[in-house]
Amino acid sequence: MATSSRSAVVLKAVKKIVVQFCPFESNVRSTREFLVMVGSEKARSTNMNCEVITEVKHDQSEPVVDITFMDGERLMMKGASLTSREMLTTLKSHCVAKDPQANTAVRN
Repeated sequence: MATSSRSAVVLKAVKKIVVQFCPFESNVRSTREFLVMVGSEKARSTNMNCEVITEVKHDQSEPVVDITFMDGERLMMKGASLTSREMLTTLKSHCVAKDPQANTAVRN
């Protein structure tokens, strides 16, 4: 994943991100990559109040990303069927829709 994609993560409109996965399954790579991107110091610095929670399970469960926005809306993404880039793009589009100022931060 390119560094420019990581630097553009703005979590201003996000209240909480819960990432759940079983590390022993073969379909968790994109979910773990997404976790690295949203959990990075640079991304976290865009909203210090955003909780990034990791739930590592050992039950062969499907990888899931559950995002709660400041307005209460939730976004659930199933990591087995998405790439990390698709998950990041979806998160960015929701954040820009909820906070128009985030759009200018992504462009700069």
